[in-house]
Amino acid sequence: MPVISAPHAFNESRLYVDLRPTFGRSLYLKCEGFNFAGSIKLKAAVEMVETAERHGALKRDSILVESSSGNLGVALSMIAASKGYRFLCVTDSRCNLSARLLMEALGSQVHIIADLDPNGGFLGARIDYVRALCASDDRYVWLSQYTNPGNWRAHYRRTGPEIARQFPRLDVLFIGAGTTGTLMGCARYFREWHRPVRIVAVDSAGSVTFGGKPGRRMIPGLGMSIRPPLLDESYVDEVIQVEEADTIRTCHRLAKRGFLFGGSTGTVVSGAMDWLGRHQTPGLTAVAIAPDLGERYLDTIYQSTWLEDLYGDHILESDEMTADSR
Repeated sequence: MPVISAPHAFNESRLYVDLRPTFGRSLYLKCEGFNFAGSIKLKAAVEMVETAERHGALKRDSILVESSSGNLGVALSMIAASKGYRFLCVTDSRCNLSARLLMEALGSQVHIIADLDPNGGFLGARIDYVRALCASDDRYVWLSQYTNPGNWRAHYRRTGPEIARQFPRLDVLFIGAGTTGTLMGCARYFREWHRPVRIVAVDSAGSVTFGGKPGRRMIPGLGMSIRPPLLDESYVDEVIQVEEADTIRTCHRLAKRGFLFGGSTGTVVSGAMDWLGRHQTPGLTAVAIAPDLGERYLDTIYQSTWLEDLYGDHILESDEMTADSR
């Protein structure tokens, strides 16, 4: 049994769910939500903070500031509380209420941006606010998850090797695309591996990450309203875009089996199942990464009023009929 003195010292990395009983196709889901921050963002947060400390960017009176849709903000709140830093998270109205409450419970401040950027998202406005804040007071230290190489390096050093140890015959890896830190870190690692691995990026419909047209996105986590500076498409073999309705149906199908996952996981699994349905190769070893669990989405994708207001009364019906037929 591990004994720890800092919350970020614990992160269960060896848990996978076999999704064949739920979807009828072989896919192993790497669960990244079993740590005190509740998501894969803990890895990037630790890497970025500790790098800033080594380089002398963080001092005793420093105030960490970051733009986040929720999970990184929670991870940084936890680390800041543990290390004695102040932290301000700049987010927007799509951030789940539970994530905001978690950050505040950990002693952080939360600033909510209400104005849309020119692409119809909030990210540009969030970043503008952070830049203005840093210009006004040199105590603010912006880690900038969108440009910080520590974001992808955390997954090059940890997530990729973790998967490789568990699946030495891996054929295809499905990774959600947000800041693309996880995507780029794992893709770089497997580019150097002993056998070729197909890297499939899964993005939200309405995201501009891979050149798509901007559109409404109500589920935080994946997708961007600006092109991610960390993205190098030469490492990506294929891109799948998933509609939010399919994300929601996938989350609810998993929940009916007792697995409560977050919206990003629903998007990745939906995209992976679509790909596997079109590439029915016998003996294929496929893995997908689940960034977080579902408790932070109880008042959104698992709440009937929220679903009906945004997606209509029949959002889950087609999935229920498909599940019944199977």
